[in-house]
Amino acid sequence: QVQLVESGGGLVQAGGSLRLSCAASGRTFSRNSMGWFRQVPGKEREFVAAIFGIGGSPYVATSVKGRFTISRDNAKNTLYLQMNSLKPEDTAVYYCASRSGVDISLTPTSYEYWGQGTQVTISS
Repeated sequence: QVQLVESGGGLVQAGGSLRLSCAASGRTFSRNSMGWFRQVPGKEREFVAAIFGIGGSPYVATSVKGRFTISRDNAKNTLYLQMNSLKPEDTAVYYCASRSGVDISLTPTSYEYWGQGTQVTISS
């Protein structure tokens, strides 16, 4: 069983930055691939970024490339999402997710565990 707890969301102006954190329980964190997704009401959950287990190679969606960075600290069992140059269209609830195995996935249904989400609101 893996428990995920996100933090770091909030309200910022366009152009600002936020860093989301996701604290994970469990002994297999370093071997699991992790992902960040976001969702706005009435829309499907959208892939934002993912990071491979073990080696930790990152992958980010085209829509956030160059602005968002995903990273992980295996010693702290924590996943991060650094978000810079934020835009109003980045407003959403952001979720972290975990899946067994080292390979990433862009599909929400591939992830077994989810956090409760953290609200990110960007004002124009």
